[in-house]
Amino acid sequence: MDTDEDLEALGEKLYDLIRPKHADMAPKLTGMLLELPGAVVGQMLQDEELLAEALDRALAALQPDDSKPPSRADDADSASSDSLGERLHDLVELHNTGQTQKITGMLLEQKKEAVLQLLSDPTLLEEKVQTALKTLQDCGQVRQETDVSDSSDRDEAEEIGETLFRLVQDMEPVHCADVTGMLLEMDPQTLQQIVSDRAMLEVAVQRAKSALEGALSPPQQRKD
Repeated sequence: MDTDEDLEALGEKLYDLIRPKHADMAPKLTGMLLELPGAVVGQMLQDEELLAEALDRALAALQPDDSKPPSRADDADSASSDSLGERLHDLVELHNTGQTQKITGMLLEQKKEAVLQLLSDPTLLEEKVQTALKTLQDCGQVRQETDVSDSSDRDEAEEIGETLFRLVQDMEPVHCADVTGMLLEMDPQTLQQIVSDRAMLEVAVQRAKSALEGALSPPQQRKD
């Protein structure tokens, strides 16, 4: 939030909603949820289902893994690792990044002690989540968007050209190919506009037709 007063007011509202169902853990749960971005917390106050889901995840992250009794060291280490991964996944999911699985996997690459620290320090976890998200955006998603753009630019241009040709053919069947070729010299943004705006297209076609007729007509000889 922007100010301490806003944060306090938000915390009071959140606490009032949590206390009836989780009286003993209301302060802890409220503190955990207040570590989330203000916009997310505000949405929780308006959406009971979203709040309930966030509380379930927070509770799951707080509860130790007592489902398995101690056994051999290898089994205990495996169970502990699985538990850490599940708890970290639940906490990361609270941040609504849309990349929970990938970010959790990145954070689990750290040593066990570092992961335990993330589970107990919401502020540190938020910093690590944001850093991981930026890394995914810079090194993954942006490159993917570039690859998609490189592979689809030609298809998109062909699609616009075909659409434009059909529209021009209805208006100017005789010189539709030449007029379409002239219009395709425009920048992509302008092409998108004229394809979706009939009035703009009519003006553009008329101008192209006039320019074409002027180019095709023989020069007039001046009479002295």
